[in-house]
Amino acid sequence: MSYPPQQPPYGYPAYGAYGPPQEHPQATIILILGILSLVFCQIIGPVAWVMGKRALNEIDASGGALGGRSNVMVGYICGIIASVLIIISLLFIALFLVLGIAGVWSSSSY
Repeated sequence: MSYPPQQPPYGYPAYGAYGPPQEHPQATIILILGILSLVFCQIIGPVAWVMGKRALNEIDASGGALGGRSNVMVGYICGIIASVLIIISLLFIALFLVLGIAGVWSSSSY
């Protein structure tokens, strides 16, 4: 004689697992900011970098309750790359200004 399968206790899912973790609320925003910082406006790169680092810390501290780590990581890395590109471009601008001013002073005669 076979018995029908028993129902799980009230309040627990029928499939025996808790399901995938909930995605971090800012994961998609950080991903979009990181990509936009590389493609259009590098000024938002540091914003994606800081938000991404904070979200990664929150995901790590959640003990698996929060997901979306891959989206946050991509936005975080894009923000770092955009920030480095800003620094390099500012250094080039400063170099050209210094060389341009030095060139003007050296070519002027009294």
